[in-house]
Amino acid sequence: MELRQLRYFVAVAEELNFGRAAARLHIAGPSLSQQIKSLERDLGVRLFERDRRTVALTTFGETLLPQTRALLEQADALRRTAAGFAASEPVRLGYVSWRPPDLVERASAVAQLRVDAWVMPSHTQAARVADGSIDLAICWVRATDLAEQELTGRLIGADRLYAVSPGRDESAVRAKDTAVLLDADTATWASWNIYAAEFARSTGAELVRIDDHGITGPAFFDHVRRLRKPVVSSPKRDDTPLPRDFVRRPVADPIPVWTWALVSRRDEIRPAVLAAIEALTRDIAVDLDPATSWLPADDPFRDGAYQP
Repeated sequence: MELRQLRYFVAVAEELNFGRAAARLHIAGPSLSQQIKSLERDLGVRLFERDRRTVALTTFGETLLPQTRALLEQADALRRTAAGFAASEPVRLGYVSWRPPDLVERASAVAQLRVDAWVMPSHTQAARVADGSIDLAICWVRATDLAEQELTGRLIGADRLYAVSPGRDESAVRAKDTAVLLDADTATWASWNIYAAEFARSTGAELVRIDDHGITGPAFFDHVRRLRKPVVSSPKRDDTPLPRDFVRRPVADPIPVWTWALVSRRDEIRPAVLAAIEALTRDIAVDLDPATSWLPADDPFRDGAYQP
């Protein structure tokens, strides 16, 4: 027996109509019916008499309805009390280069969110969550990393990577006609190097090895000039303006997608952290089309397969 099933029971009891109750609860009618039947099995009694036209409470249902309402009110009061406790606890969050624009606003009602200004690579941020240095991180992470470090991740955003190209042609470029850079500094660019190497193997893009940190900044544009072809840009935010003789071009067939996960410890129990996770991921919709997108094989959100 679950609280949501009790809420479903109250909604049907008040509407005496499964269709209206389902619309009120924003769930499908068949799902609502199945949940009510499951609740009846758990309780061992019938709550409703129903036929094709009418729905009515049984004697058992009438007896249990006020008790159920009281129980749900107690549960809501418990949540409000816990939320009050959580709001007084600091939650420390690290990120790499991207974060939702309303990050602090989303969490402020439930926790004291402290955004760590020490910006570091994805693999470092994930490791900091694992060792307890921070509570949450927004970073790119593999399913293997989550399993090995006993972490969990929720999809919170995604970047469709583009290419930077010399000239004026702004049309889409096929992935196999691009180049992608791989830097010798694995301490700084470990996550990007993993992504770039697999992207090249999978799509036929040219893999170019560099040793000057030219994944971003003026050195990146120097490589574009030298290669004289579209070069895939990393998701690392960079304030360096695009040179006048360069253009951004969408990459297609397939579209390289970089996912951002909100990472936390798998055994996390602090109410403030759990409340922050819920606030930061509520109503987040990230459109990933498997038919047109490319993600690494070990990306936890590839084909929607990851279950935290």
